[in-house]
Amino acid sequence: MLPSAKSFEGKPVPQVTFKTRSDDQWQDVSTDDVFKGRTVVVFSLPGAFTPTCSNAHLPRYNELSATFKANGVDQIVCLAVNDAFVMNQWKLEQQVQDITLLPDGNGEFTAGMGMLVDKSNIGFGKRSWRYSMLVRNGVIEKMFIEPASTGDPLEVSDADTMLKYINPQAVVPEAVVIFAKPGCPHCARAKAQLEARGYRYDEISLGQGITSSTLRAVSGSGTWPQVFIGGRRIGGADELEAYLGTRKAA
Repeated sequence: MLPSAKSFEGKPVPQVTFKTRSDDQWQDVSTDDVFKGRTVVVFSLPGAFTPTCSNAHLPRYNELSATFKANGVDQIVCLAVNDAFVMNQWKLEQQVQDITLLPDGNGEFTAGMGMLVDKSNIGFGKRSWRYSMLVRNGVIEKMFIEPASTGDPLEVSDADTMLKYINPQAVVPEAVVIFAKPGCPHCARAKAQLEARGYRYDEISLGQGITSSTLRAVSGSGTWPQVFIGGRRIGGADELEAYLGTRKAA
């Protein structure tokens, strides 16, 4: 049976040493190295490369990492009972930049949190239950634990729930996608406009399985670039400039 979140709030996080790797060298990272004197958001999950973790949990924290930092969070930590090699490779695969992927290979931190569960029925052995927490100077302020149910729930430990707790008025950035063509000056101009206003964006380029026909089918136009913000088609560089002129900086 999983403990309640209230039983952890107000208590210090477990004191352990994490075995990490950086620049092909082993590096010991202590609990104090991670949490002392800092405001840290932790989200823990069953495993790297698993479907819910890779498709939803980690990507959304990655998308909102700048927003968390703008709201007083010094560091975001993703923790799993996996070794350092697996976590480092997952970080590369997920293109994570502003989140620390922390390996709890022996499950010591997870056990100290009371979150170590047996997933031997699917060949996982001992893994972490899914949860998130806000830690200030090593003390747990708030914790969200997924309900004890079958399957792999992601209902309360998500990034949006944590951000809403930290600041209910926090502005969540709109998702931005730009269809671009290598060497296109208008595409470069559009990307520069987005970057100058602090927008993070995903780029889909010609030649990556994308053709002018793809662009026309998606946007109704074959003109490069085409920018979409928050699910809405903005258009090319000129239309983007006009749109950004009416918006506050991201």
